[in-house]
Amino acid sequence: QVRPVESGGGLVQAGGSLRLSCAASGRTFSGYVMGWFRQAPGKEREFVAAITWSGGATRYADSVKGRFTISRDNAKNTMYLQMNSLKPEDTAVYYCARGGVRLSGYDYNYWGQGTQVTVSS
Repeated sequence: QVRPVESGGGLVQAGGSLRLSCAASGRTFSGYVMGWFRQAPGKEREFVAAITWSGGATRYADSVKGRFTISRDNAKNTMYLQMNSLKPEDTAVYYCARGGVRLSGYDYNYWGQGTQVTVSS
C-alpha cells in the first residue's frame, strides 16, 4: 500500500534544531493537504502543522507556533518540518499524513511509520 515515509528524526539537546522530511509521491497525495502529527508515550496523537497543496497556506498547533515551520516541495514530492528551539516536551514520534481539501479539516489518512525525535534537557 502507498504510505508516506518520514525521516530526519534523532536526538538533540534543548534549544537545538532538527529538520524532518516526508516523502509522499503519486496520485494518492497530489492535490491534498498534508500534515504533521506527533505522539508521545502515554499521550494521544496530536496535530502539529498542516499545509495546503500549493504551500500557500499553513496552520500550526499553538505549542509550536513561532518555532516550527512546515513547507513542501512538490517537484521533489517532499514535505518538511523545520523545528527550531526544541524543548523536551517536543519529544515524540512524528508522523506525516494526507488530509483532505480544507486546511482546517481534521480527517487524515495514509499515515507514515513515523520518525523518533528526542530532545534532551
